[in-house]
Amino acid sequence: MSGSVEQGTSQTHGDTRILHFLVRLPRPMEAVWPALATPEGIAAWWTAADVLEPRLGGAVTLRDLGSGQVTAWDVDRVAEYTVEGGGRIRFHLERDGDEGSALRFTHEFRGDRESETEARWRARFERLIGELGKRP
Repeated sequence: MSGSVEQGTSQTHGDTRILHFLVRLPRPMEAVWPALATPEGIAAWWTAADVLEPRLGGAVTLRDLGSGQVTAWDVDRVAEYTVEGGGRIRFHLERDGDEGSALRFTHEFRGDRESETEARWRARFERLIGELGKRP
């Protein structure tokens, strides 16, 4: 199975933007989780996580976005980070067949952040797929 990034959607409600993506990943959930929920995993495809306390209410600092806290945490399934100035970033994993995973991604933020465009997230998810493909 190879990975794919399906067409993203973008909604605007006043000054709030919400991006959604469905990303099909060529690895089981257990192999994908560390890429979404550990500093090393996040840094390999997205941004440095200077602080990440892996629990609900834990502190998080994402270098390109800011500091905040873990606002949802369900091990191997859901990691959600809400950071000041960067909004809410949610990763929700589901099984996708015998060997794959589906990642339902949401990023909700205020304003028009150039670094948070659909094209930039698509490129990030392509890097994630590539990183996962390197792992045994």
